[in-house]
Amino acid sequence: MKRALLVAFAFLTPLLWARPVHGADPDQVQQLLTTNTCEGCDLSGADLRQAHLIGADLRNADLTGAQLQEANLEGADFTGASLKHADLTDAFLTNASLNFTRLEAVNLTRARLYNTEAQGAVIADINLTNVKMWGTPISVGGE
Repeated sequence: MKRALLVAFAFLTPLLWARPVHGADPDQVQQLLTTNTCEGCDLSGADLRQAHLIGADLRNADLTGAQLQEANLEGADFTGASLKHADLTDAFLTNASLNFTRLEAVNLTRARLYNTEAQGAVIADINLTNVKMWGTPISVGGE
Protein backbone atom coordinates (compact mmCIF):
# COMPACT_ATOMS: atom_id res chain seq x y z
CA MET A 1 0.00 0.00 0.00
CA LYS A 2 2.80 2.39 0.92
CA ARG A 3 4.60 1.59 -2.31
CA ALA A 4 1.47 2.26 -4.37
CA LEU A 5 1.06 5.64 -2.68
CA LEU A 6 4.71 6.53 -3.32
CA VAL A 7 4.41 5.57 -6.98
CA ALA A 8 1.19 7.57 -7.35
CA PHE A 9 2.78 10.55 -5.59
CA ALA A 10 5.84 10.36 -7.86
CA PHE A 11 3.66 10.50 -10.98
CA LEU A 12 1.22 13.13 -9.74
CA THR A 13 3.68 15.56 -8.11
CA PRO A 14 4.80 17.16 -11.40
CA LEU A 15 1.17 17.97 -12.15
CA LEU A 16 1.05 20.20 -9.09
CA TRP A 17 3.62 22.54 -10.65
CA ALA A 18 2.55 22.19 -14.25
CA ARG A 19 1.37 25.37 -15.91
CA PRO A 20 -1.79 25.21 -17.97
CA VAL A 21 -1.06 24.56 -21.60
CA HIS A 22 -2.23 27.31 -23.90
CA GLY A 23 -2.36 26.65 -27.56
CA ALA A 24 -3.07 28.59 -30.66
CA ASP A 25 -6.57 29.87 -31.14
CA PRO A 26 -7.90 27.63 -33.98
CA ASP A 27 -10.01 30.49 -35.37
CA GLN A 28 -6.95 32.72 -35.54
CA VAL A 29 -4.88 29.99 -37.23
CA GLN A 30 -7.63 29.65 -39.83
CA GLN A 31 -7.76 33.44 -40.20
CA LEU A 32 -4.02 33.49 -40.92
CA LEU A 33 -4.21 30.66 -43.44
CA THR A 34 -7.21 32.24 -45.17
CA THR A 35 -6.35 35.96 -45.16
CA ASN A 36 -2.57 35.94 -44.57
CA THR A 37 -3.18 38.47 -41.80
CA CYS A 38 -3.19 37.84 -38.08
CA GLU A 39 -1.83 40.89 -36.31
CA GLY A 40 -1.63 40.35 -32.54
CA CYS A 41 -2.98 36.79 -32.78
CA ASP A 42 -2.35 33.92 -30.39
CA LEU A 43 -0.57 31.37 -32.57
CA SER A 44 1.43 29.83 -29.75
CA GLY A 45 2.19 26.21 -30.53
CA ALA A 46 0.49 26.47 -33.94
CA ASP A 47 1.34 23.81 -36.51
CA LEU A 48 2.27 25.88 -39.55
CA ARG A 49 4.69 23.39 -41.09
CA GLN A 50 5.12 23.93 -44.84
CA ALA A 51 2.69 26.86 -44.76
CA HIS A 52 2.92 29.45 -47.52
CA LEU A 53 2.79 32.69 -45.56
CA ILE A 54 4.25 34.97 -48.21
CA GLY A 55 3.79 38.59 -47.11
CA ALA A 56 1.91 37.53 -43.96
CA ASP A 57 1.10 40.23 -41.41
CA LEU A 58 2.13 38.70 -38.10
CA ARG A 59 2.95 41.91 -36.25
CA ASN A 60 2.79 41.49 -32.46
CA ALA A 61 1.60 37.88 -32.81
CA ASP A 62 2.47 35.26 -30.22
CA LEU A 63 4.17 32.42 -32.08
CA THR A 64 5.80 30.93 -28.99
CA GLY A 65 6.60 27.29 -29.71
CA ALA A 66 5.09 27.48 -33.20
CA GLN A 67 6.03 24.80 -35.72
CA LEU A 68 7.19 26.63 -38.85
CA GLN A 69 9.40 23.95 -40.39
CA GLU A 70 9.76 24.37 -44.16
CA ALA A 71 7.40 27.37 -44.10
CA ASN A 72 7.71 30.00 -46.84
CA LEU A 73 7.84 33.28 -44.92
CA GLU A 74 8.99 35.49 -47.79
CA GLY A 75 8.15 39.10 -47.01
CA ALA A 76 6.41 38.18 -43.74
CA ASP A 77 6.21 40.92 -41.10
CA PHE A 78 6.96 39.61 -37.60
CA THR A 79 7.58 43.09 -36.12
CA GLY A 80 7.09 42.90 -32.34
CA ALA A 81 6.12 39.21 -32.45
CA SER A 82 7.33 36.48 -30.11
CA LEU A 83 9.00 33.49 -31.75
CA LYS A 84 10.37 32.08 -28.49
CA HIS A 85 11.02 28.32 -28.80
CA ALA A 86 9.67 28.33 -32.36
CA ASP A 87 11.02 25.79 -34.85
CA LEU A 88 11.93 27.33 -38.19
CA THR A 89 14.00 24.41 -39.46
CA ASP A 90 14.34 24.68 -43.24
CA ALA A 91 12.15 27.82 -43.28
CA PHE A 92 12.58 30.44 -46.00
CA LEU A 93 12.69 34.08 -44.90
CA THR A 94 13.63 36.61 -47.52
CA ASN A 95 12.78 40.30 -47.30
CA ALA A 96 11.06 39.50 -44.00
CA SER A 97 10.93 41.74 -40.93
CA LEU A 98 12.04 40.40 -37.57
CA ASN A 99 12.33 43.92 -36.14
CA PHE A 100 11.75 44.05 -32.38
CA THR A 101 10.92 40.33 -32.43
CA ARG A 102 11.74 37.99 -29.53
CA LEU A 103 13.99 35.28 -30.98
CA GLU A 104 14.88 33.23 -27.93
CA ALA A 105 15.69 29.51 -28.15
CA VAL A 106 14.60 29.53 -31.80
CA ASN A 107 15.66 26.68 -34.09
CA LEU A 108 16.84 28.07 -37.42
CA THR A 109 18.62 24.90 -38.58
CA ARG A 110 19.10 25.01 -42.37
CA ALA A 111 16.84 28.07 -42.61
CA ARG A 112 17.50 30.60 -45.37
CA LEU A 113 17.45 34.24 -44.31
CA TYR A 114 18.11 36.67 -47.14
CA ASN A 115 17.75 40.43 -46.65
CA THR A 116 15.82 39.88 -43.44
CA GLU A 117 15.68 42.82 -41.02
CA ALA A 118 16.26 42.28 -37.30
CA GLN A 119 16.59 45.77 -35.82
CA GLY A 120 15.97 45.79 -32.07
CA ALA A 121 15.29 42.03 -32.00
CA VAL A 122 15.96 40.13 -28.78
CA ILE A 123 18.20 37.29 -29.91
CA ALA A 124 19.41 34.61 -27.49
CA ASP A 125 20.22 30.92 -27.60
CA ILE A 126 19.28 30.41 -31.25
CA ASN A 127 20.33 27.40 -33.31
CA LEU A 128 22.02 28.52 -36.52
CA THR A 129 23.27 25.09 -37.64
CA ASN A 130 23.80 25.14 -41.41
CA VAL A 131 21.74 28.32 -41.77
CA LYS A 132 22.21 30.32 -44.97
CA MET A 133 22.23 34.07 -44.37
CA TRP A 134 22.90 36.99 -46.62
CA GLY A 135 22.14 40.64 -45.95
CA THR A 136 20.75 39.76 -42.53
CA PRO A 137 22.22 41.35 -39.37
CA ILE A 138 22.25 38.26 -37.16
CA SER A 139 25.62 36.96 -36.04
CA VAL A 140 27.21 34.67 -33.51
CA GLY A 141 29.96 35.71 -31.13
CA GLY A 142 31.77 39.02 -30.99
CA GLU A 143 32.04 41.51 -28.20
